Amino acid sequence: MRIANLSGRLALIVDGKAVDVELVSEGGFSADPQAVYERWEAFRAWAADADLPAGVAFEPADLGSPAPAPRQTLAIGLNYRDHASESGFTAPEGLPPVFTKYVTSISGPVTEVKLPADGHTDWEVELVAVIGRRAEHVDEADAWSHVAGLAVGQDISERVVQLAGPAPQFSLGKSYPGFAPIGPWLVTPDEFDDPGDLELRCAINGEEVQKGRTRDLIFSVPALIAGLSAVLPLLPGDVIFTGTPAGVGLGRAPQRFLAAGDELVSTVEGIGELRQTFVA
Repeated sequence: MRIANLSGRLALIVDGKAVDVELVSEGGFSADPQAVYERWEAFRAWAADADLPAGVAFEPADLGSPAPAPRQTLAIGLNYRDHASESGFTAPEGLPPVFTKYVTSISGPVTEVKLPADGHTDWEVELVAVIGRRAEHVDEADAWSHVAGLAVGQDISERVVQLAGPAPQFSLGKSYPGFAPIGPWLVTPDEFDDPGDLELRCAINGEEVQKGRTRDLIFSVPALIAGLSAVLPLLPGDVIFTGTPAGVGLGRAPQRFLAAGDELVSTVEGIGELRQTFVA
């Protein structure tokens, strides 16, 4: 099942077309895309048996984030060994670094992003997991049952702010407007042969700059849910950015950062793509 936010309304994507959930359910479910996670199990049961009409065509630019207003967004650093190495760190042995991307940075899959003045803006393609059922002290073996679905994410990062000061400002440097595109929709785990082994790619102006597989995560999605939920409850609709593979601009020699006019395309196998254009 594919869940989308189309012009601010909850939709199911069927054969590439959108079905409005509030209309088809006759008000049984709200049009608010974020609200569905509070009733996720009831929604899944309804969608499995619903007699859905033919959907309508839509423009990708009209899609918003499938989780536009999470109460918690948890982002994971250094969760691929090759990225930890290019960043000058050893691979974490305990839980990797955890930070947040503030909710005002979240956007849909096709956007125009303003570059911060005098910044060094970088790219980080990531798999995003959205929580569908409250997770507290969850065993790793049971963790997938708490996942509503998976999406493509970009952890866009302004490195000057991120690394300034006596201590790094990860959350601020990664939370400018539009710095957390998510989408193009949410795909439920049962849609994949193996939700733990998906290919990620990222390209700038058609040049591939990142390529990896989620099987190489140091902490898999279930391991992250187990580790995070041992500290704090994960709530329905919460978002987890799971980390990025090697190939970011900061780790290159010479370093490379995004410039006005650049187009950034980020993809995850079996889900789809994000497309960001950058302006001064």
